[in-house]
Amino acid sequence: MSYPTTRPATWFVTGTSRGLGLELVKQLLERGDNVAATTRSAERLDAALGSVDRARLLPLELNLADEPAVAAAIRSTTDRFGAIDVVVNNAGYGFLAAIEEVTDADARQMFDVQIFGLWNVLRAVLPSLRAQRSGHIINISSVLGLTSFPGWGLYCAGKYALEGLTESLAAEVGDFGVQVNLVEPGYMQTDFLRTHSLGLPPTTVSGYESIREMTEAHLAMPGTQLGDPVRAATAIIEVAVSGKAPLHQLLGSDSYSLVKARIDALTSDVEAGRELAYTTDIPQHS
Repeated sequence: MSYPTTRPATWFVTGTSRGLGLELVKQLLERGDNVAATTRSAERLDAALGSVDRARLLPLELNLADEPAVAAAIRSTTDRFGAIDVVVNNAGYGFLAAIEEVTDADARQMFDVQIFGLWNVLRAVLPSLRAQRSGHIINISSVLGLTSFPGWGLYCAGKYALEGLTESLAAEVGDFGVQVNLVEPGYMQTDFLRTHSLGLPPTTVSGYESIREMTEAHLAMPGTQLGDPVRAATAIIEVAVSGKAPLHQLLGSDSYSLVKARIDALTSDVEAGRELAYTTDIPQHS
């Protein structure tokens, strides 16, 4: 059990000025935990927190792609609160475009946030977690880290990479007393599908009308999603406090249904290709 029971826990949370990250910070502060909250805009975070007591809050204005700055943020957190108990890598944004429409700059920016920025956090925090032989890392993925849809190729690429990275991480650090979980939410009623949080291609390519229709449908979706960010934040806290969640923790009935369908489709694919797969083995002679 890596969650402290005799003192307030210290959380390091990325991507906190909107949506799920913001709700998580609010609930943690209300619990009396310590929170280091990274954001691109400390002013926006402060405004969004409203009347929440900030006595245990350390706001950190941070570009996660800046490795020295991330290391400094981890040091600031330990200087202020002592040991870090839970790390939640939540920073991210959506991007809806056909693969052909994604520019090199778009792809690199997405991976800077979803993979390289997260990797900077891991490199900075893991030495102390290993030394204290405790801690919990929760990486916020998505249902689109386990399945995919047309138009979401760039976002899925980042989340699929996150899934593989996190599964390896869990196997590497378990012996040090560090627990690791992936959280895969479905659609939630956050700002994720609003224009200030959803990337779109600078130019579109003729022929991808179905992608344009999907974009319009998603931009019209806010307010109708099944997922409640308040309940989702509570569930993430439960993952940390209980220490009993599976490596892959889905959130939302839509996420559960989509992933179950993906598992069935993948199983069908694997079995359909079994005969040809076996033909590439070197023959074994008795």
